[in-house]
Amino acid sequence: MTMAQSNMKDPKAITGKTVLAWLLGFFGVVFTANGIFLYLALGSFPGVVVDSSYEAGQTYNQEIAAAKAQAGLGWQVSSEIARTSHDGAKLVVTAMDAQGTPLYGIAVNAALRHPAQENEDVTAVLRADGGGRYIGEIDKLASGNWTLVLEIEQDGTRRFKSENRLFIGD
Repeated sequence: MTMAQSNMKDPKAITGKTVLAWLLGFFGVVFTANGIFLYLALGSFPGVVVDSSYEAGQTYNQEIAAAKAQAGLGWQVSSEIARTSHDGAKLVVTAMDAQGTPLYGIAVNAALRHPAQENEDVTAVLRADGGGRYIGEIDKLASGNWTLVLEIEQDGTRRFKSENRLFIGD
């Protein structure tokens, strides 16, 4: 081995500085990605389902009693939603009693709840159209998954409630 050969360094040799640079780069990318994901997650979902879990638990028995009374009525309620424009839709609810007679003199309330964004929720004002049909126009309704909540009141008392998941296309 000559003097010139012993002074030359191997260009592919792994040094402490190389390992440190790779470790800092790797963890820098991981922490940056985690920070971005954390920011997006906290900014897109508030995390609050109900304001008071205690109060929601207290109304549970009342909801069970209302569901039993609703089942005893035997009402047949169906709904249909169709696009009327790019972001508009029409909601049609048909309500019949147990014998198939159209229901009159009831108030039908509808709400479309977004599964993740509470501020995206939409309510629809339904008007009687005859024959047990109630129709409502929705001006702005984004595509995607929604929960349709129908409530029917008769003589100021809620007699019917349903919650159904549905997908609204373009």
